[in-house]
Amino acid sequence: MKIIENKVFDEERALYGSDSVLARNCRFEGPADGESAFKESKNITVEDCYWDLRYPFWHDTTLTVKRTHLTEKCRAALWYSDNISICDSTLHGIKALRECSDVKIEDCDVISPEFGWFVRGIKMRNTTVSGEYFMLRSERLKFENVTLNGKYSFQYIEDSTFESCYFNTKDAFWHAKNVTVRNSVINGEYLAWYAENITFENCIITGTQPLCYCKGLKLINCEMHGADLGFEKSHVEADITTPVISIKNPTSGVIRLPAVDELIMTGADAKCKIEIVQ
Repeated sequence: MKIIENKVFDEERALYGSDSVLARNCRFEGPADGESAFKESKNITVEDCYWDLRYPFWHDTTLTVKRTHLTEKCRAALWYSDNISICDSTLHGIKALRECSDVKIEDCDVISPEFGWFVRGIKMRNTTVSGEYFMLRSERLKFENVTLNGKYSFQYIEDSTFESCYFNTKDAFWHAKNVTVRNSVINGEYLAWYAENITFENCIITGTQPLCYCKGLKLINCEMHGADLGFEKSHVEADITTPVISIKNPTSGVIRLPAVDELIMTGADAKCKIEIVQ
């Protein structure tokens, strides 16, 4: 492996088409304002580097990034790449990850609107995220101990699991399919509308009008707070441990809970069974 240390690069495609390169303690910045430093490269490791230029990792295969800072000017950092590992790093540019596969992110700080679109297979652990439209239309997500602040997250995702996470996000999990969320906190409005085969287990859910128009919805031992007009037109099996404000016209299944302030069953198809369990 070729080692490049303590260098500054600012030219266009500075290391284009590289193979088996370790870049250590390098800076990618400067007056030439070049783009696409490692485009079309493979077997690349980047350690303790600073990135202030655009599009560094496009069409790359087998990429490892450690202890590296990608600034807000480093937009669209990773596109069309596969077999990626990123740890102990900051990703602060917009659209940082798109159309990638087999990605591992651990102990990172992400500030990136439109992060993670159309990604296939991503594991994320011990990471904080801020951004809108997080993980749009991605699949095979496996998250553990991830904290998220944003809006419109996890829309249209499929075949994913989340464990011990904290999500502060509205309009999350819309149209999601085959998703399980365990031991997590989800704060936000209009949770998981139009989702299919989504399960929340041992979760705390807060926000107005949750879980409407769902199919195959399950809640197992969950708390709900500030929940009004919930479950509209949903097919649901739910065991809820807290009272809710109101339930509106769930279509089928059973909802078990200690109390509901208002039960609205005016729809012709509102045939879900509501059981009050003390």
